[in-house]
Amino acid sequence: MALTLGGSVACSAMVVAPPRVTSGTALAGALHVERGTPAETATADAAGAAASTGPAGPTGTAGTAGTANLEPSAAAGPATTSAAPAITAPPTTTTAPRPTTTTPPARTTEQQRVVDLVNAERAKAGCRALIVDQRLVAAAQAHSTDMAVNDYFSHTSPDGSTFADRIRAAGYPSPGAENIAKGYRSADEVMAAWMRSKGHRANILDCTLTAIGVGLDTRGSYWTQDFGR
Repeated sequence: MALTLGGSVACSAMVVAPPRVTSGTALAGALHVERGTPAETATADAAGAAASTGPAGPTGTAGTAGTANLEPSAAAGPATTSAAPAITAPPTTTTAPRPTTTTPPARTTEQQRVVDLVNAERAKAGCRALIVDQRLVAAAQAHSTDMAVNDYFSHTSPDGSTFADRIRAAGYPSPGAENIAKGYRSADEVMAAWMRSKGHRANILDCTLTAIGVGLDTRGSYWTQDFGR
């Protein structure tokens, strides 16, 4: 079924062979979605444009520098019967403490922002939060980079490998689903687009999924969400 609203949406099912990708032209951003056995691809309008990773998170502030206290000794030397003047002990000083600083927190990446937004949506739906698995991160990042370098937009790589193949190749045994997008400038923009798409939203709110990895290549803003069970 195809529905045209400024862009185009196409759905297809996949059993063994990789899904045939139905292409469409969008005015700005583009989306694709794929799950375990069935696959669904979609191209949608959005505000995707120039690549940008968005603003970084807040940085910490430096602490207040320490101050030195100088305390001269007031004690005089012992009295004598001679005419010699009293001897005053030399003043003593305390060592100034080293200035202290607050270590800045880790900068929030756009990929982590996507994870945070995914888990916020899952919480609303009563699903448990997804954990970040570095094997899924590796698979997702590799696919985003591959799409950017080789100038394509699909769940199926030029060598014919599917999202499930790529996830298993990264060492994760139970692939769950994959969402991809292109042209969205920030995590908030791409998540808003994914949540407006029925198939992508279904992946994000699938309570049977347990793990996630997010990839982003800013050369064209290629986004990938890989999910695991």
